[in-house]
Amino acid sequence: MSNNITVSVIIPAHNEERYVVRCINSVNRAAERVKCGVEIIVVCNRCTDRTAELAVANGAIVAMDESRCIAAVRNTGISAARGRVIVTIDCDNRMTENTFREILGMLNSGKYIGGGAPIRFERYSFPIRVNEILCRLGFKLTGLYCGIFWAEKSTFDAVGGFAKKKAGEDITTAMNIRRYGKKEGKKYGCLKNNHLINSTRKFDDMGDWLYIRLAFRNAGSLIKAAFGDSSDYDRLIDEMFYDYNDK
Repeated sequence: MSNNITVSVIIPAHNEERYVVRCINSVNRAAERVKCGVEIIVVCNRCTDRTAELAVANGAIVAMDESRCIAAVRNTGISAARGRVIVTIDCDNRMTENTFREILGMLNSGKYIGGGAPIRFERYSFPIRVNEILCRLGFKLTGLYCGIFWAEKSTFDAVGGFAKKKAGEDITTAMNIRRYGKKEGKKYGCLKNNHLINSTRKFDDMGDWLYIRLAFRNAGSLIKAAFGDSSDYDRLIDEMFYDYNDK
């Protein structure tokens, strides 16, 4: 692997000492399959555990961001990146071995502005399978694949980075990249031979029907948010994401 940095991997992390090493290891395995330099940037967000220490010990660069906004955390990593290509992955997830080879091949073809990756869960049950089917259906209908985001850094700069939203930033960012790609005569794509290995830790902690149960239980909050009152929805997002790993 060359010292010439081509790919920068951005990993946002809030108290992820249980998962950061296995995520970095999956990135390193993918990096071994390409002949260019790959740097790993772990963006520690309000961490009070050993996430930063473990990241450095396993060869990653650590950046800090105290925002309660995942988009801002990812953008901090992109700002620090030296690579031509940006790849993002959440800290509790993993990538498959030929992820970078496929991403670079698609970008170098000149046909793609960037894209996402299919999602596969690390274990399955009937409700988790239902959750995956709903995810696949949503991706298929919209074409806005998320999970692992990949694009050239210049593309992220052109669209203003990740959309500065507390939730739903992934879909909005995918839309922005696709819209920019149309202007450039390129498509928003999805990896075909590699995928994101999605963590099931929240299912493990709170039950495999978690998200379906939350959707029914919080239907009123979702409807209120659709009409402009996001106070209850924001509290739910804090509980499920921004405060989930608080020590």
